[in-house]
Amino acid sequence: MAAAGDKKVVAAAARAHTRKQKQSLSSSCGMLMKILLVSLVGILAWFYQAIQPPPPKICGSPNGPPITSPRIQLKDGRHLAYKENGVPKEKANYKIVFIHGFDSCRHDVMPLSQDVAQGLGIYMVTFDRAGYGESDPNPKRTEKSTCLDVEELADQLDLGSKFYVIGFSMGGQAVWGCLKHIPHRYML
Repeated sequence: MAAAGDKKVVAAAARAHTRKQKQSLSSSCGMLMKILLVSLVGILAWFYQAIQPPPPKICGSPNGPPITSPRIQLKDGRHLAYKENGVPKEKANYKIVFIHGFDSCRHDVMPLSQDVAQGLGIYMVTFDRAGYGESDPNPKRTEKSTCLDVEELADQLDLGSKFYVIGFSMGGQAVWGCLKHIPHRYML
């Protein structure tokens, strides 16, 4: 006869007890994997944000650099900064638009002595291409848009129906674009 404290444990009940324990171990591992996955995604999101460049600071905008040169406003609302050299355009025999290269700006024009400019009647305008110097960036910039910027600059500065275009370094690419897109405006 069995004592009152002795109880028989049915085998099915014993298995159920061990199964619950195995399930809790697997759920603990699953929870740990979820925490690790969420942590990894958080670290990757932080890293991605950390390597993004800061937003551009537009000249003349709050917290942006000041405007120090004359600028024209284009039809699409952007601004182009420019610099004029030589004789006044009304007296000029040669009106030249100079397009700077990759690591340059409107100040990096070919040196032109005042005596030569006066003697030959040269008027030269240089401008900051879109996204350079004090000109606003153009997120939709193409070869053609740069040429249209040149044409609009010439129109707003009243250079006339014909003008010369000179490009230095990568500015030569824009000159080739002008040959293609605005051939009726420049002189060879």
